[in-house]
Amino acid sequence: MNANIFATFEAIAREAGEAPFLETDDGQVLSYAQMLGLTARYANALTRLGVTPGDRVAVQVDKSAQNFCLYLATLRLGAIYLPLNTAYQLGELQYFLEDAEPRVFVCAPADYPTKSELAARHGVAHTLTLSDDGSGTLRALAAGESDSFTTAQAQPDDVAIIIYTSGTTGRPKGAMLTHANLLSNGRALTKLWGFTDKDVLLHALPLFHAHGLFISSHCALLSKSRILFLKKFNAEQVLALLPRATVMVGVPTFYTRLLDQPGFTAASAATMRVFISGSAPLLAETNREFEQRTGQIVLERYGMTESAIIASNPFAGERRIGSVGLPIDGVEVRIADGDDRPLAADQVGGIQIRGSGVMKGYWRKPEKTAEEFTADGWFRTGDLGTLSADGYLTIVGRAKDLVISGGYNVYPKEVEMAIDALPGVVESAVIGVPDRDFGEAVTAVVVRKDESLVGDGIITPLKSQLANYKVPKHVHFVTELPRNAMGKVLKNVLRDTYGKTGTAA
Repeated sequence: MNANIFATFEAIAREAGEAPFLETDDGQVLSYAQMLGLTARYANALTRLGVTPGDRVAVQVDKSAQNFCLYLATLRLGAIYLPLNTAYQLGELQYFLEDAEPRVFVCAPADYPTKSELAARHGVAHTLTLSDDGSGTLRALAAGESDSFTTAQAQPDDVAIIIYTSGTTGRPKGAMLTHANLLSNGRALTKLWGFTDKDVLLHALPLFHAHGLFISSHCALLSKSRILFLKKFNAEQVLALLPRATVMVGVPTFYTRLLDQPGFTAASAATMRVFISGSAPLLAETNREFEQRTGQIVLERYGMTESAIIASNPFAGERRIGSVGLPIDGVEVRIADGDDRPLAADQVGGIQIRGSGVMKGYWRKPEKTAEEFTADGWFRTGDLGTLSADGYLTIVGRAKDLVISGGYNVYPKEVEMAIDALPGVVESAVIGVPDRDFGEAVTAVVVRKDESLVGDGIITPLKSQLANYKVPKHVHFVTELPRNAMGKVLKNVLRDTYGKTGTAA
């Protein structure tokens, strides 16, 4: 039995045949059979470049059908897919190339001169290009390849994807997700959310994030569903497409922006059987407004890079606003104190998990992997929460200071270091504050030595150094940062003080 998750996709796709798999913004339709042919050509091309099972294929390109098929092709040949945010600057990219040591790096054609040079300096054997219309050297390389490819054999514990995640200390860590992790999570969600071959998934998420890469798309593949594949989220476009869709999976920003559309009504959402939200907190007032407008409650779920989905409100059953629902099949959740002792119902503590969806570990960081697991095998998520007597999980905060803005993880120390290096800055602290659009907005609290320094003097230079989602939305200036007796900055005090967003000062 081949444990390669693509072997399961392949069997289902052969049954689906010419049924539509993926439809792009411009109306192009890729059938399941065509997907098998395209992934075979890509897999053959990569193999010709010397990619073998276990090698890394790093990809930093815009979302496209070809990009998604490249991901599937990488799984198919048993290599490890490494998605990279398109907003990463060269300095950020350098770390990932050094740490992951990919054999192949795929970038946008316009970026080739600078990024191919960087990749070559870090031992990457081949740099290819792929544009959002599918053109580039990868396509040219694959054009003459065969439409057939024997899917590589894989063991359940073989790594399929490495996704880098930010912690609160140190550099980003590569979470290793296995074929078994992905398949167990995908099957559980397909069943839980009720996917069938009659569904049409509205997909407006990016592909460099777990949410868009595999959480919803694997449900479609496992159920022979059709995907309406949008390059990016646009509220007017999504509103126009809703009558053709049945399922939408997104982040809170999607739903707040839909609510800003006057035409978003119960009638416009009549064909939709479920709206699903994750990757950032959905404010309770947003969900109540959504229910008033459409008659539907957005189904909230909870996941993280290290384990994909952990808990979800049920499709059929009570969707409890403010809660992220019940543990999914194959995953156990407990609340524990600082000594890893389980707590009773409704007590606040650290959220710990174990089960088939939990990652194999962090790439080349065995010590860090060991630190994150308890002696009895539970993974410490770093989040704080409660479990109700009937099993519903509620997130109340994070033990770690990670900020999640628009579904993306922001490592505060990285932003603080960039701010502290700016002229006129003494020190800074970066926090997340509640935001209707982004779930949390990155906010900087800065001590300055130059009174002429204003918010734009912080934000503008950071835009050339950091991915846009890491750049503060708000800047506040103070004479000193609050600290405890040990000198640690009290970020909880800052969150209480600046919890209501405002314009940059």
